[in-house]
Amino acid sequence: MSVLAVVGPTAVGKSALALAIAEHLHGQGRAAEIVNADSMQLYRGMDIGTAKASSDEQARVPHHLLDIWPVTQSASVAQYQDLARATITQIADRGAVPILVGGSGLYVRAVLDHMEFPGTDPLIRQRLEEQAQRDGAAAMHAQLAAVDPAAAAAILPDNTRRIVRALEVVQLRGSFTATLPAFEYAVPAVQIGLRRDRACLDRRVDARAEKMFADGLLTEVRALVAQGLRAGPTASRALGYAQALELLDGERDLAQTIAATQQATRRFVRRQESWFGRDPRVQWLDADALSTDDLAARALDHYVAGASTMNQ
Repeated sequence: MSVLAVVGPTAVGKSALALAIAEHLHGQGRAAEIVNADSMQLYRGMDIGTAKASSDEQARVPHHLLDIWPVTQSASVAQYQDLARATITQIADRGAVPILVGGSGLYVRAVLDHMEFPGTDPLIRQRLEEQAQRDGAAAMHAQLAAVDPAAAAAILPDNTRRIVRALEVVQLRGSFTATLPAFEYAVPAVQIGLRRDRACLDRRVDARAEKMFADGLLTEVRALVAQGLRAGPTASRALGYAQALELLDGERDLAQTIAATQQATRRFVRRQESWFGRDPRVQWLDADALSTDDLAARALDHYVAGASTMNQ
């Protein structure tokens, strides 16, 4: 059975569409289950800032791969790949449609495509992380540019975590960019991309950031700090959470923190649009022009047509 993947940028409406698709399938007498492909929703307790599915939504449609890691754990795409593929196989074996949903482009490709991940070397990683703390992200990015210009061009100069990982892979394999595969499915899938007008999406991003803080993000972050959030190399850098930590440290007031979160999220959205826009297999739907129910019906039309083609 093919996977139906719902992709696109933050705040575009992917989660609502996935729920609607699952409920349309239920109305047709077919079961569906949702598999998370948002890297930050993998962390326990990171609910408000990641717009994680509510308990009611999870009761309506089974959700998988939420809340599987503590906030102290470093992200592992390779581990996620194994978990997600095993989960999708189990869903398909039950006769249900697996719906993969998320805006973490590398995680989506890790599940669907022929993609192998280099191992890690704790000593190399530790040395690079210590160097990054000492020299800063800009110096590390310059070092990456010297050894792998294509990798440096693809990674923002302030993304310390990805720069360190790229340098680690370069030392292990000789190149980071050589590990990126062609667009070729390892897991049969139909990808539905959701998009909106840029100004509309920016307004949704801004409203979402305001709602996060109004709904208690700071209280959530304080609780996560007690669980080790500050030591989490991945979770502590999540959108909203990084800015909330800066507020708790007295670096900004609330209004400035919300504005910083909005700005960082808008930048992230541009990168997501670029990532998914490069994949020629994504079939795009205009969320400004159609209701969620109509989008779900269109998505299922694409899914049925795509799955039929694969089975021929």
